Amino acid sequence: MKRVAGLLMPVSSLPSPYGIGTLGKEAYRFVDFLCGAGCSLWQVLPLQPTSYGDSPYQSCAAGALNPYFIDLDFLIRDGLLKREEVRSVDWGGARVDYGKLYRFRIPLLKKAFARFGRSLPEWREFLARGEYRDYALFAALKDVHGGASFETWGEDAVYDEARMSAFEETHREEVEFRQFTQYLFLKQWGRLKEYANARGVEIVGDMPFYVARDSVETWKYRNELFLLNEEGMPSAQAGVPPDAFSETGQLWGNPVYDWAKMEKNDYKWWRTRIQNALSLYDTVRIDHFLGFIRYYAVPEGERDARRGTWNAGPGKKLFKGLEGAPVIAEDLGLIDAETRQAIDAIGYPGMKILQHAFDGDPYNEHKPSNYTERVVAYTGTHDNLTLFSRVSGTLGEARRRMLADLRSECVKAGVLFRASSDREICRTMLRLLYASPAYAVIVPLQDVLLLGEEGRMNFPSVVTPLNWSFRFKRSDLSAGTMQRLAALAAGSGRSFQ
Repeated sequence: MKRVAGLLMPVSSLPSPYGIGTLGKEAYRFVDFLCGAGCSLWQVLPLQPTSYGDSPYQSCAAGALNPYFIDLDFLIRDGLLKREEVRSVDWGGARVDYGKLYRFRIPLLKKAFARFGRSLPEWREFLARGEYRDYALFAALKDVHGGASFETWGEDAVYDEARMSAFEETHREEVEFRQFTQYLFLKQWGRLKEYANARGVEIVGDMPFYVARDSVETWKYRNELFLLNEEGMPSAQAGVPPDAFSETGQLWGNPVYDWAKMEKNDYKWWRTRIQNALSLYDTVRIDHFLGFIRYYAVPEGERDARRGTWNAGPGKKLFKGLEGAPVIAEDLGLIDAETRQAIDAIGYPGMKILQHAFDGDPYNEHKPSNYTERVVAYTGTHDNLTLFSRVSGTLGEARRRMLADLRSECVKAGVLFRASSDREICRTMLRLLYASPAYAVIVPLQDVLLLGEEGRMNFPSVVTPLNWSFRFKRSDLSAGTMQRLAALAAGSGRSFQ
């Protein structure tokens, strides 16, 4: 398999003067940076709209796209916004302020919609396809109901097509506006992806496994997709059981799929979802891939995950006809031998995390010497400490073990071992990752820049304004950083230039 390298850069983290990264000129500049760095992969986090908690993994619509990522400068160029309208807004500081985005970004997009030529054939055809009608109805209803969860909407809490058609007629402006945001996103995304692909850069997307409880899917399709109670509401919630890191496990709260019900139509919803994602990206990473093999269900009403049970998922039946698709399986976590065999039988490459490698266990699957070429290797993910934080926070016996393991792995790989400082240790780990047998290596830019705690993207199971809010500065994409990455790629046979 061709050896490649890439960077993990959430769209939200791109530099921008307007509060959050967008699909604008800084995204194009990042593509140019990737080319100069010898990187042919750009991995993003999910592009779905965010809601409470700001997590892209808890979206209100699995098939919609985040209007916050629409670039405002492009709308100014197209005459849909005025420069002073955009620049007069207080967009916040160095981190993403989702509260300000909620208050100011949507009203600006509504101004753009008011100036948009709605007689354009392309727009009328987009509306006629109705691909984003469910999201538009849900978002418009949420506005009408003051942002409350759909379960409190009275008769609107249960989807009825006749009632929704009447609602659409009386709230046409709002419903079409929400579809307009999807139209704009797709146009800007299409141009950006075309630019990237023309320069040899492929985009790796990210698909959450579950949907949020307060979502389009739970509102409209719960009878088709989820395990329900007698009241027609979800009867179980997703999570993982207690382990060495949590005495009570993790209770995510997402509704759990009814796989037996979905099998009756050959898992149509899931298969369509995967195919749609493959049309949006060049490759798709599916989060929590374990859930297709077995899933952990906690009864509704429980306050932690201790009383859940493991249940069988659909396994490879769901992927019939999708063999060989450009999919990465996020296969981290509680994987026993039987589950590993089932995941491997589906045939998608899995993931390895370098941060987890240096524990003294020679059989640790995250050690580069144990990789096969059919894996995608990372220093860490959006849920991990940054590499520098991990190294600098490893002390005592654990540090001695880490350095002994690192030295041994470097000897096996023929990589220069240097460990005179935490920064040198991190650079040695990057060299080791690039030299590994993995066909693809993807590194969060935070780890290339050796950022500490300030660069962390997410603190799992904790709601904090620090989550999903980190942003880079323009100066972070420097020529020196680009040249160091290019040297790594060239030295490990990963450069595509």
